[in-house]
Amino acid sequence: MTPAKKTKGRQKIEMTKILDEKSLAVTFSKRHSGIISKANELSTLCGVELAIIMLSPTKKPISYGVPSVEAILDRYMEQLPPPDPRMSQYMESYRNATIQQLNSELTDMISQTQAEKKTGEELDLIKKERQDRHWWNGPIDTLDAEQLEKLKAAMLELRNNAEKQAERLMVEAATTSTPIFPGFGSMGADGAGPSN
Repeated sequence: MTPAKKTKGRQKIEMTKILDEKSLAVTFSKRHSGIISKANELSTLCGVELAIIMLSPTKKPISYGVPSVEAILDRYMEQLPPPDPRMSQYMESYRNATIQQLNSELTDMISQTQAEKKTGEELDLIKKERQDRHWWNGPIDTLDAEQLEKLKAAMLELRNNAEKQAERLMVEAATTSTPIFPGFGSMGADGAGPSN
């Protein structure tokens, strides 16, 4: 008597496109290696010359050939009937039009890149000019000795001006009946609060 199977065993996979990108990439990687392996075995066992060309899901070309893909394609192309001259004229004009379009797009992209580079250089120049004019706004460790002396003098002058302004406001407040702080009246002569 055979023991009951614990696993489902080998299952048949439904042949539909895999939607999950990671699963698709893994499956392609494994299966394309298998196809190339089988092609190599066929070539070795039967002496067959062959070529395989694939585009991966990311559109990366993958090829394998014995003796080479180019040799097989050249032999295949020699066996085809000569092309129709009208078709080759059409293909040549199509190729020329495509090349002109690509050249035009390339020229536009180069012009755009150069314009963006020029704009970037102009912005850098404006930024540098602004930093040169307003050097005191920059980090203090980037200032030289002369700039530090100027900054020190300007800060001392600012402090003196602030002290003078504070004194002027205190004198003004003391000479007028307007209280300095709203809600508090002036003190009476005895210092005991507002006088009535």
